[in-house]
Amino acid sequence: MQTNWDDLRLFLAVAREETLSGAGKVLRLDPATVGRRMQRLEATLQATLFAKSPQGYTLTDAGASLLSRAETAERAMRSAIAELPAQSDQLSGQIRIGAPDGSANYLLPQVCSAISDENPDLDIQIVALPRVFNLSRREADMAIAVSAPTAGRLVVQKVSDYHLHLAASESYLAAHPPIQHIDDLGDHRLVGYIPDMIFDRELDYLSDLGIKRVPLASNSVSVQINWIRQGGGVGIAHDFSVPAMPGVRRILTDQISLKRAFYLIRHADDRRNPRLSRFAEALSARLRAEVARLEALA
Repeated sequence: MQTNWDDLRLFLAVAREETLSGAGKVLRLDPATVGRRMQRLEATLQATLFAKSPQGYTLTDAGASLLSRAETAERAMRSAIAELPAQSDQLSGQIRIGAPDGSANYLLPQVCSAISDENPDLDIQIVALPRVFNLSRREADMAIAVSAPTAGRLVVQKVSDYHLHLAASESYLAAHPPIQHIDDLGDHRLVGYIPDMIFDRELDYLSDLGIKRVPLASNSVSVQINWIRQGGGVGIAHDFSVPAMPGVRRILTDQISLKRAFYLIRHADDRRNPRLSRFAEALSARLRAEVARLEALA
C-alpha cells in the first residue's frame, strides 16, 4: 500500500504529541480531522498504528515500525529542501505583452530592455498591433491600452497620462506657408489614421479638431511618424516620440494639446500569479518614468 508525505506528516505529529488535540495544534487542524485522517491511513495500510485510550494515543508495534520509516522520510525531505538553491528574486520564463504600436515602438523597447537587464532568464515578447487585444483568448499575458475596458473578467490599472501635439519637420515648415493658427491647417497636408480603421475612439485626434480629410493616412503610428519626419505633412504625435525624430518640432502647442492615458490590462485569473504581478509592477513603474523622461525632452 502507498502513502503520501502528507499522511506521514500527520502520523508523525500524532505519534509525537500522543493526542489528537496536541497534533491538531501543531498542524493547525481540527482534532476530528486529524482523527479521520489517521483512521484512513490505518485502513489504507490495513494495520492498527495506535492503541487508543483516555490517556491518549500509544504506538503499536506496527506504528513503531512506521515511525522509523516516517522519520527517515522526514530527514530526506528536509535534506532535499536544504539543498535547493535559494529562491531568486529574478523573473524567468516568457511573458508576452500586447500593445498599440505607439507605445510598442517608442516606450516598451527601452522599458523592457531595462527589465531584461535585471532578469536575464526572462524572455519578453512585444506584440505590436493597432487593435484591442483579447486576453480571454490568451493572445498575450497582459496588454497596454489607451482606454479602460468595461467588459470582461479583467483587471485594469491606469499607468500614466501622456500628451500629444501637432508636429512637423523643419524641412516641411520651411517649404510651406506659416502655421500660426489652427485655421491655417486647411492649407496643409495632414497625416493621421485611416478613419474607418481607428480601433479606439481615444485615437480619433483629427476628428476632434474638426479635420475631415486626411491625405496621408495609415493605421500604423510608426508610418505616420515617418511621414512627419520625412516632411510629408503635419500630424499629431506623442510627445514621447518627438525625441526620436530629429528635425521635427511641435507646433501650435498653445492652441492644441491633447491628453490621453495608458492602462495596463490583465486577465482576472492572473491576479494571484506572483510572477506576472511582479512583472506588471516593474513594467508600470518603468513605463511611467519613461513617459515623464521623454516628455521632458520633447
